[in-house]
Amino acid sequence: MSGNSKYPFISLSKVLVQDKEYVTELEPRLYPKLSVKLYGRGVVLDEPTNGAAVRMKRHQLAQPGQVILSEIWAKKGAIGIVPDEGAGALATSHFFLFDVDESRLLRSYMGWLLSANYFEPVLSGEARGTTGYAAVRPKQFLQCEIPLPPLEEQRCIVARIEELAAKVEAARALRKQAAQQVEALFASAADAVFRLKSGWTEAKVGDFCEKPQYGYTESATYEPVGPRFLRITDIQNGQVNWDTVPFCDCPEPGKYLLRENDILFARTGATTGKSFLVRDCPEAVFASYLIRLRVQRLVVTEYLYWYFQSPSYWSQITEGKEGTGQPNMNGRKLASISVPIPPPDEQRRIIAYLDELQSRVDAVKQHQAAAAAALDVLLPSILDQAFKGEL
Repeated sequence: MSGNSKYPFISLSKVLVQDKEYVTELEPRLYPKLSVKLYGRGVVLDEPTNGAAVRMKRHQLAQPGQVILSEIWAKKGAIGIVPDEGAGALATSHFFLFDVDESRLLRSYMGWLLSANYFEPVLSGEARGTTGYAAVRPKQFLQCEIPLPPLEEQRCIVARIEELAAKVEAARALRKQAAQQVEALFASAADAVFRLKSGWTEAKVGDFCEKPQYGYTESATYEPVGPRFLRITDIQNGQVNWDTVPFCDCPEPGKYLLRENDILFARTGATTGKSFLVRDCPEAVFASYLIRLRVQRLVVTEYLYWYFQSPSYWSQITEGKEGTGQPNMNGRKLASISVPIPPPDEQRRIIAYLDELQSRVDAVKQHQAAAAAALDVLLPSILDQAFKGEL
């Protein structure tokens, strides 16, 4: 690899030496195992492996500070530095280990090169084999070139990168904290407006809604063989992109057709208990892991939908659950939810208030998303300048 840099370029073969010490027989004990993440995201410990169960004939035991390269995924940046906790970790024959000559190359400097996914542009073109099994061999990796300043300058570069990276992480933490505070403020506001007040009544969902209905069971297809087939995974952040929703074969769709003001609930998975208010939609039916609710009387649908976003609702569906408090959702549970019901005018006032508050939250989120995108490109830019000698 070569490029614009004020530093001289040298091949990795000048500063890395492949570790060719192999183990052919493993002891019948648990060995730590390493996972090398794609795109320079580092090396972490995976589930340990019992040596007695390993069938491969040749292995290596990694040592902290070694460079580890995935034969198959190095072309996608799966190269990293073995961490301290990886001492003695099992590396199968699909990985290669390299010792670093620290008289010329700091491990920390090499680590930042790997974090920058510096080698993917070359290795993705050098990998040999079929598309899914294109491998990178040690020789190809060692032929890659890096900009190499003197050791003392490497130390200065690493210190400067770490200083700036810490500031980027601090900014990320502040952005995350701000996002959590916005969500907390909205939850607090929703909690306050739905507290039972004088002149209000209280009723179960089953008292004023149609019986909760489960969706249609069928396989999805992207061939337009019938109506759109809305699944849990099609609902993202309270939105549906109907153009990407698949279809299904539903000869008699009437029972499951969606219409405006239907409220859908996820009854399984990570989003269990979350709801979606149907607005304009094409001809569509809903899948079996969703539950539909339709209001008959007493409440405005939008008011009920906003109540389903409140802490009071969530406390009811997690009631009696232990541990993580994973919600439990089914038709019976949904029908038993208690809802505070104010007069119609008050319902409309609450809807307007929460609509306005949500629009402000959305504006903040958009600003935060733009800030997050700017932070995502900042560190790569810092690394690029560092290796060019422009930091």
